[in-house]
Amino acid sequence: MKNILPIALLLALSACANFPANNTQTMVPAEPSANGCIGSTELPAKYKGKFIAVEDAALLADSLGEPSKGKLCQGQVYELKQGESVVIYRAWNSTNPGSEKGKWWAASKPKGKTAGYREDYEICYQWSPLDKLTSCTLKAGTKVVIGNGQSAECSQYLTYPVSAAQQIYIENAAASVEDCKTYDAVFSWK
Repeated sequence: MKNILPIALLLALSACANFPANNTQTMVPAEPSANGCIGSTELPAKYKGKFIAVEDAALLADSLGEPSKGKLCQGQVYELKQGESVVIYRAWNSTNPGSEKGKWWAASKPKGKTAGYREDYEICYQWSPLDKLTSCTLKAGTKVVIGNGQSAECSQYLTYPVSAAQQIYIENAAASVEDCKTYDAVFSWK
């Protein structure tokens, strides 16, 4: 009996040590901002020099959400410069083909566990099974909002908190992207 406690403790610690790191790019400040948001609306390093910050109050307002309702907690409007291109990614729901080019995108291809991706981007299971992935090139001149996720209440049992992971909001993605490639999700158990 006295050997059970040390073994259990060792197993618990080794499980934490072997837990894979979340591979999303985030920038977390020391403290939340006055509005409760975390993270930064600054451009990711790979986007530096490709976008310019612009003012568009209506676009920014469309991207921001109230606590527990999803969308963005904070954001900054940017415009992709002429002559520049960036690849963006969207995980979506194959049973709703119209969702392929929805409003919410990521700067990096999803990696790691689906549950971690859902938490980083506040994607409730009711909204999407995340069984498809599309990568597209954003057209020059397109305005986007880059910001951090607002909290989302999915059910009485599941609420995602605000997130430092950056999201990309595009008002009309169907007209704003090109050269798209689509991929299927497959089971991969570890």
